Amino acid sequence: MHHAWAASVVRSPLLLDAVQAAIGPDVAVENTFLVMKWPGREFEVPWHQDGIDARIELDPLRSVAAWLALTDASEETGCLHVIPGSQRAGYLPFGPEADAGQSRGRADTINAAPSGRPLPVPVRAGRAVLMDMRLLHRSGSNTSDGARVGLNVRYVAPDGCLRRDPTCPSLVPVSGTGWSSTPLKGEESST
Repeated sequence: MHHAWAASVVRSPLLLDAVQAAIGPDVAVENTFLVMKWPGREFEVPWHQDGIDARIELDPLRSVAAWLALTDASEETGCLHVIPGSQRAGYLPFGPEADAGQSRGRADTINAAPSGRPLPVPVRAGRAVLMDMRLLHRSGSNTSDGARVGLNVRYVAPDGCLRRDPTCPSLVPVSGTGWSSTPLKGEESST
């Protein structure tokens, strides 16, 4: 969100329309991060859920994860794989990052996940996928000749974010008017 291009992307009218259809008109960005998978380098992201970690827990009815492909994401470049329906099991136990560069909120064990066949989700550059915060997903290494770049964005509505760590960054409102009088869960009201 500190770069003009990213601030513009998260406010894209088509993307915001889809996010607002999922969580309502008042939308803020809780977090963004860029994932670059360079060709020929080992970089697997383990099974995880986006809405829970040691810092936060996002209400799955008041939040949504967006994965935006800045380059084509195919199976060869390390696209997302999801376990359809896994969100119905709720949040699974999570652990600390296993290694540098791996995802937050990773499931401690895939055995805790509902059974299901992982489904690859290829995405063309310029397209996005919205996911329930509890959906189990992962991605493999990039075995292609080119880079695979994606922008992850976590959107929330008012009262959609429980902060466990008061030092985590503030939400950045991107639409609506319901933000000025709505403190975050886990925060003291300033009034």
